[in-house]
Amino acid sequence: MTQTESNKLRNIGIFAHVDAGKTTTTEGILFHSGRIRQLGRVDDGTAQTDFLEVERARGISVRAAAARVNWRGTAVNLIDTPGHVDFLSEVERSLRVMDGAVLIVSAVEGVQAQTEVIWHALRERGMPTLIYVNKMDRIGASAERTLADIHRLLSRGAAPVQAPIGIEDSFAGAVRLLSPSAEGAATGDQAHLASLMEAVAELDEELLLHYLEQGSLTSAQLSEAVPRQTQEGRLFPVLFGASSKDIGIVELMDAMTQLLPESRAAVEKPLSGVVFRVERDPSMGRIAYVRLYSGLIRNRDSVWNETRQLEEKVTQIRRIDGQRSEDLGVLQAGDIAAVCGWTEARIGDVIGCADAVPGETRLAVPLLTVQVKWQDEARYPAVLAAMRELADEDPQLDLQWLQEQRELHLKVMGPIQIEVLTQVMSSRFGLEVSFGEPGVIYKETPAGAGEGFIAYTMPKPCWAILRFRIEPGERGSGIRYESLVRSESLLERYQREVERRVPEALEQGLFGWEVTDLKVTLVEGEHHVWHTHPLDFAVATPMGLMDGLNRIGVKLLEPLISFRISVPEEHGGKLMNELILMRGEFDTPELVGERMELTGLLPVATSLDFPARFGSLTKGRGILSTFFAGYRECPPDVKADRPRRGANPLDQSRYILQVRKALAES
Repeated sequence: MTQTESNKLRNIGIFAHVDAGKTTTTEGILFHSGRIRQLGRVDDGTAQTDFLEVERARGISVRAAAARVNWRGTAVNLIDTPGHVDFLSEVERSLRVMDGAVLIVSAVEGVQAQTEVIWHALRERGMPTLIYVNKMDRIGASAERTLADIHRLLSRGAAPVQAPIGIEDSFAGAVRLLSPSAEGAATGDQAHLASLMEAVAELDEELLLHYLEQGSLTSAQLSEAVPRQTQEGRLFPVLFGASSKDIGIVELMDAMTQLLPESRAAVEKPLSGVVFRVERDPSMGRIAYVRLYSGLIRNRDSVWNETRQLEEKVTQIRRIDGQRSEDLGVLQAGDIAAVCGWTEARIGDVIGCADAVPGETRLAVPLLTVQVKWQDEARYPAVLAAMRELADEDPQLDLQWLQEQRELHLKVMGPIQIEVLTQVMSSRFGLEVSFGEPGVIYKETPAGAGEGFIAYTMPKPCWAILRFRIEPGERGSGIRYESLVRSESLLERYQREVERRVPEALEQGLFGWEVTDLKVTLVEGEHHVWHTHPLDFAVATPMGLMDGLNRIGVKLLEPLISFRISVPEEHGGKLMNELILMRGEFDTPELVGERMELTGLLPVATSLDFPARFGSLTKGRGILSTFFAGYRECPPDVKADRPRRGANPLDQSRYILQVRKALAES
């Protein structure tokens, strides 16, 4: 691919709430681009991007799927992402490597919970975004209501670049407003055109003056401003369609190539890219999907992995499109491809240097933990290997192997993910497993300020002396680390080892949960010229920190969800009683017509079955949206602990013996 060709490349993600028509829309794009000859259907299990057996069986996407299409001379790397909240980690990883997005909203259901979560993530990244209002042909569809929903819940910067023709059964497509003929459009179309002009004018001082003086903008002004403002991430064009009837797809493809930005690429600069997905292939082995921002990679190149601090050789570079693949031979800046031969690569690894790689956007926060169970004890090694492979592909699972107890624990987002994992273990690995009842993932935080100390000087040879000051931080602040020790007392390389080990040491606190929202300051450190081993500070850091937490004590933190509920007024009283019983908090109810709207907070621990019960509580007439809202201190009567992996650093003798044995084996 030449430099000129790379400038005609787009990397675009398709995002939506589940069942908004995302995969059907992607299927239409593949068909019109000539990538497939026949339209598949999600319900029939024939969609090109739903190629996993579990996806075809359930009719939902559980993995992000990449496809390469060409449209009017422009190449597009299209990523179809899952719409269900349980697979938000796939969305999270896809966001990092996209240059533009299409957010699909149902014209019937409007803006839904997942739509809002994705929207906030897109805005956090400043990503140029098109909004495609789908299902305009369905009973109950409304362009006006959906636009009002978008303006209220997403952005006032969303503006229609089309005017729909008809609605429900009479929907026949949309009139393009960015054309000279639109200036003489029908009355209904003029309302959408006026809305577009106002939105564009408000984002540009010169255009605003013209609009106030003339009462309108010219077609030429709109045609120049809309692509520019869209690519700046300030204007969000809205289009209309009915993907299941193949209406609006071509117009959406035109907008994707005309309004969304070109791929960011700098071939002449040093190599810089990121691994955003890992898979295993029966014939090709481990495959790392890479988005390259600068430089290029060729077959047989040896490439530096900055995150792992190692070099690995590329055996092959392939473009994988569903179940098809082709050998590329080269991956150039701006593009996405699958790299074979990297046995050590993990999701999130920076390739080359980190200069051009954007930061991560955290969306997926697993709030539940489950234990994996199996009937045949002889299958234990196979189950462990399979779970390790799945956790390799989705690090959010955070597999915990309690070797002594022969137990496996996973972090999950919700019940659908558990069901899918059960099916994947059966269909892919031939293993029958079940999962225990989900438990809530708590966290710990220091109850106050204090110090932790360790003098790791026996049994020789070893020497590592550390003193930490531990202080509680603001809720949601995570872990902050600082060192006040001079390099004469503790060499810089040893200080770097301490800093690297602090987050690892805090993965398990006094109750076995992750310790967070604290500041750790190294106030004293000492090494020995002869007796210090390079890994002594890796051993000492957990002992010093746990000593401090044991002296100070910890508080238990529980996860919360924020909720937004809309129900008929007659169900409001009963629902508020339920919320109070679950330790919920909510604002004063608002009456909107004959419906009551409530917003507030709920502890995850008391509301695990609430979404399932909500339908019967409201006789199917309620609307519930929930979002992760962070952690807060538990009430004093809530107790929760979990089994510890490995020896406890508070039991220093046993801990040192275990770690030394591990060091000897390595």
